[in-house]
Amino acid sequence: MTDKPKQKQHPLIVTIQQAKRLIRIVIGFTVLIIGIAMIALPGPAVVVIPIGLGILATEFVWAKHLLKRFKDGANNLKNSILNNSKKV
Repeated sequence: MTDKPKQKQHPLIVTIQQAKRLIRIVIGFTVLIIGIAMIALPGPAVVVIPIGLGILATEFVWAKHLLKRFKDGANNLKNSILNNSKKV
């Protein structure tokens, strides 16, 4: 087997990739913090928090796990509401 050596990327490309990553992280945390603030303030925190987690999930595994837990909880809530409405 012949392994191809990794080609070195141009330093400018690496810098641009790092800048894009940093921008995603800053935007994700900003949206998440705004969503958390909306828990106490008027606003759609239930919509904004998953958006922030979704942005952060592109970079962090912990955010991906939290987003999955949020989705699972929302699905459980939806299923329990639908099951209770069918009984009535």
